[in-house]
Amino acid sequence: MSDCLKIYCENIGEYFPIDGGETLLELARRIGPERLGLKFAPVCALVNNKNEPLQYQVFAPKMVRFLDRQSSSGFRVYTRSLCMMVYYAVRELLPGARLRIVHSIAGGWYCRLFLKDADGVERPVPVDSSLIERLEEAVARLRDRDVPFVRRERLTRDIKARFQQEGLMDKVELLDTVHELYTTVYRLDGVMDSYYGALAPSTGVMDIFSLKLYKKGFLLLGPDRRNPDVPAQEVTQEKMYEAFNETLRFNRIIGVSNVGQLNKAVECDRTEQLINVAEALHDKKIAAIADEIAARYHEGGARVVLVAGPSSSGKTTFTKRLAIYLLTNLLQPEMISLDNYFVNREQTPRDETGDYDYESLYALDLQGFNRDLSALLRGEEVSMPVYNFELGKRQYKGDTLRIGPNSILLLEGIHGLNPELTASIDEKMKYRVYVSALTTLSIDDHNWIPTTDNRLLRRIIRDHKYRGASAVDTLRRWPSVRRGEEKWIFPYQENADSTFNSSLIFELGVMKDYGEEILRSVPNDCPEYAEAYRLRRFLRYFEPIGERSIPPTSLLREFLGGSSFRY
Repeated sequence: MSDCLKIYCENIGEYFPIDGGETLLELARRIGPERLGLKFAPVCALVNNKNEPLQYQVFAPKMVRFLDRQSSSGFRVYTRSLCMMVYYAVRELLPGARLRIVHSIAGGWYCRLFLKDADGVERPVPVDSSLIERLEEAVARLRDRDVPFVRRERLTRDIKARFQQEGLMDKVELLDTVHELYTTVYRLDGVMDSYYGALAPSTGVMDIFSLKLYKKGFLLLGPDRRNPDVPAQEVTQEKMYEAFNETLRFNRIIGVSNVGQLNKAVECDRTEQLINVAEALHDKKIAAIADEIAARYHEGGARVVLVAGPSSSGKTTFTKRLAIYLLTNLLQPEMISLDNYFVNREQTPRDETGDYDYESLYALDLQGFNRDLSALLRGEEVSMPVYNFELGKRQYKGDTLRIGPNSILLLEGIHGLNPELTASIDEKMKYRVYVSALTTLSIDDHNWIPTTDNRLLRRIIRDHKYRGASAVDTLRRWPSVRRGEEKWIFPYQENADSTFNSSLIFELGVMKDYGEEILRSVPNDCPEYAEAYRLRRFLRYFEPIGERSIPPTSLLREFLGGSSFRY
């Protein structure tokens, strides 16, 4: 063993001697699980702040941090590896069947099965509890055999030919449009597949999972994020499921369900049509929500419209567009910003890290807000506060509000679906809308696009353009934002009267050039580089789309600029 070749292992806080060419897995075993300080077996590692599979060979000095499934990067690797195991099981039990991992929902990943009939027409495979049990048993057998995931780089033309033979045309479409000379694939006991990112070293570490019958297919459930020793439990998300399905039907009609098809639409100069149709779908949905609010209003209810959703879901633009459609229904919208009801900074609760927790419901003056809201609904004039973010104090500058006949209050904020926010208001008087960017575009059948990635890219671009925040700042803050969403927003999704999907099928192509440029500014020597590098690799899949045809009222303009609305 060479005395001069070493890695710096962050897990143990010291240099560790290596032989050139050792894999990360071999190094992890030599260092020993006890010294690594991980609760579970490592599934990947950060090498110079880039996520790498444990099959990665080390030939030079590196900084290495081994990760298990409790980390965000490790959880993604674990999930992708489970997906390949499920694909293997489907191949074993239903030769020729097509597995589609559609999107994440209900605490897991929704999977559908399809099989061609004698006429070559693809039809859904009826899924019952017996088939789910057999699939789960097949995945468990694979786990018990501890089969390695073998990583290889091959000429793309050869990979395309192999995928074409196996009927994986979604992957062929993607490879046709990304124009890479070589493609990384994984083999699992003779079965080949491609994934967006690293896979685990072998199936033996994939010990926690379950499959559950769900709708027309099944849910793949990985480890519970709060308790990774057990599988996650199914979560009721009926309204989210319907919102996803509505957009998926739209995708099928326009013939763009995955990135390969989107890229081909760009190459065929169909982007203007895609933009116009997608924007028209938003218009139609917002108009329908406004019509329903107006109907309830004229029946004596819906005096307060609460618009909620996670960060960068487009709540603000949605609310402004909804106000226009309410005006066409002869209602007078009055907007109230919940931000103006923040408590003074010294009274703001703190999170587990000791930072101010602005995502907390109790960062708002609930008593004062409910008092003013009740007074407005009684027809009284109310002095309206303004929050001075520089001073961290609520101030009164003489602004008042009184609502008159045909007035309706619009309140936009992350807590709108939480019953405690408007505890003093009669339920009949409230109409709740949940806004989220429910991304339905897939990379291919086995690789979905996480909704969180779409929102994170929106936020990185907006924060850079309008808030003077670097990509590093946004990436550093994002885990705290996500924790706040999990605690304060997602548990109340099903309280919504309407769900609005704010994603636009073309938007990742539009954000590609913006996002890549901003993400390149993240320096390699900071921890946020790993996430920036991952997002840059993700954006490489997309053909760039110009923004010329995007209307000034588009929800996407909230992040890109050029909106006709004032923010």
